[in-house]
Amino acid sequence: MTSIRLTQFSHGAGCGCKIAPAVLDTILKSNNHSPAHPKLLVGNHSKDDAAVYDLENGMALISTTDFFTPIVDDAFAFGKIAGANAISDVYAMGGKPILAIAILGWPVDKLPPELAQQVLEGARAICDEAGIPLAGGHSIDTPEPIFGLSVNGLVAISHLKQNNTAAEGDLLFLTKPIGVGILSTAQKRDVLKEEHLALMLAQLSQLNKVGEALGKITGVHAMTDVTGFGLLGHLIEMAEGSGLSAQLNYAKTPILDEAKEYLVQRIVPDATYRNWNGYSSKVRFAPGVNVMEAFSILPDPQTNGGLLIAVSPDAVPEVQKVLAEYGLADFSEPIGMMRTSAEKVVSVS
Repeated sequence: MTSIRLTQFSHGAGCGCKIAPAVLDTILKSNNHSPAHPKLLVGNHSKDDAAVYDLENGMALISTTDFFTPIVDDAFAFGKIAGANAISDVYAMGGKPILAIAILGWPVDKLPPELAQQVLEGARAICDEAGIPLAGGHSIDTPEPIFGLSVNGLVAISHLKQNNTAAEGDLLFLTKPIGVGILSTAQKRDVLKEEHLALMLAQLSQLNKVGEALGKITGVHAMTDVTGFGLLGHLIEMAEGSGLSAQLNYAKTPILDEAKEYLVQRIVPDATYRNWNGYSSKVRFAPGVNVMEAFSILPDPQTNGGLLIAVSPDAVPEVQKVLAEYGLADFSEPIGMMRTSAEKVVSVS
């Protein structure tokens, strides 16, 4: 089993499996105009990270699910990463995860069940780290391996964060570097350096626990996690949902230097092109930006990516203090700002 490479049994990798934004819009379009449920605080009316239900006691239930095909070859690591990615949606809403159940699709005629057991062990390990039980789940026989979690969480309604509530003048922060999509593609092509593998695994399995603490800060106006649509895609969702545009400082954006090494070899996920084709008309690059590099990095699909946060200027010191407390002091410098709505949704300078 040690010689089995899980990524060779999947057509995509991690959140790069996401359906393209334009195609997803078509799928989600509905002619059903039934009235909104009075207790549903967040649902299909927005492009947010999770559904939120009012419990009528000042608290709300957060409910989310996320699953994908392998982004790494090791089964235990795959379970950890898929679990951390699913739990992240609760943190992105400012909430505290409380319960998870597993979603497993396994090609039983191609891969031994012992590998699936290791996937679940990885998920249990990350759930233990998050302080929640992996309480059950469901499995089916599928053509390629699929794994993820359905996660529930709780949040005080006053602490609930959404991705469409940014304000003009808000400063933007990102809590992880981008570029893991490139590293995962390098692994799939069997050219990833051993030292880069350890770096990739550490970032992919890092919980976004800081989101719960950030949710308690009134000046944090909006929050989301960066996943399959890349930093540009999720910033566009935040800006459009808030009726604003965004200015992104490319030089300030945290990027994995290791990922840039593979760009020289033209190692870019297919989903990067899919993402760019879906929203390129909404982006402008200022003179002086390395457009070829930025094109390959900013739409790079992330799995369990960092939190993208829109912060009122007067709340920046409080946010920076919390980031430092969670070991994220390296990400305490703004990477951009929300602006009044303009012709282009995102301007990269």
